[in-house]
Amino acid sequence: MTEAQPVRVGLVGAGPWARGMHAPMLAAGPETELVGVWARRPDAARELAAAHGTEAYDDYAALLDRCEAVAFAVPPDVQARMAIEAARAGRALLLDKPIGLDLAEAIALTEAVDAAGVVSQLALSNRYRPRVREFLRAAAAFDAYGAQARQLTGAFIAGDYAHGWRLEYGALHDIGPHALDLLDAAVGPVEQVTAAGDSRRYLTLTCRHAGGAISQLALSGVVPRTGDGRYETFELFGPAGSLSLDFAALAADTADDAERWATLRREFAAAVRAGRSSDLDVHRGLHLQRLIDQAQHTLP
Repeated sequence: MTEAQPVRVGLVGAGPWARGMHAPMLAAGPETELVGVWARRPDAARELAAAHGTEAYDDYAALLDRCEAVAFAVPPDVQARMAIEAARAGRALLLDKPIGLDLAEAIALTEAVDAAGVVSQLALSNRYRPRVREFLRAAAAFDAYGAQARQLTGAFIAGDYAHGWRLEYGALHDIGPHALDLLDAAVGPVEQVTAAGDSRRYLTLTCRHAGGAISQLALSGVVPRTGDGRYETFELFGPAGSLSLDFAALAADTADDAERWATLRREFAAAVRAGRSSDLDVHRGLHLQRLIDQAQHTLP
């Protein structure tokens, strides 16, 4: 049997996430080949492309001509617009979360993907970690009455992510998709969500899941991690007691961290070659966007 050729992937974006995750992951192969980079800032595209032995493109259409799939590391509204163009050109999509800044953008992107019949996949990074997958397998056998989770970070105070859409929209749009996805996967489909607080400071969400379980989630991007505080927690409760995802162990496990990127690359390439998306596709992104939109509309 002939070994599958690497999927030729173009990268849109040259910011911190593109530099730290997308470009190294896609260039590492062997399942993918990074064939080019386009960015709003041509100098940044050239620098990133040179670091990974590939070509920078000033023209997005030229990048689309060169690749079979496109990975996006740009703001959500930019992603939604450019991913629609890529889908209409027949290119598979590796999407960041959220898939748009609002529900209308997410619906338009999903409809374009469906109309084009292209493969899509979400880079929900936690979902590719072996430890998280082990936890979700255990959660599938755990009868949960409810859950509590906390995702608090100081990433929006200073540094690479303390600007642009993250500051404007806050933790709900940036951290929310990861946390809501895990709650939905571990406890059951979220059917209703209400919010209280301020997404740019400290936000709480209460979720009602199919089957009646209730979960509560706290989010913030402006809480510095000092001392011994428990800034990331995820715990299910039920008649068997509790089941928790150990975020401290997760953060310390460098092998698990490295494996998630290899798994993401491998599974995306396999989906493209098979012509069939996984469950973590644009429709998953749309489901999460609907929950974000619902939460947003319960805030003052």
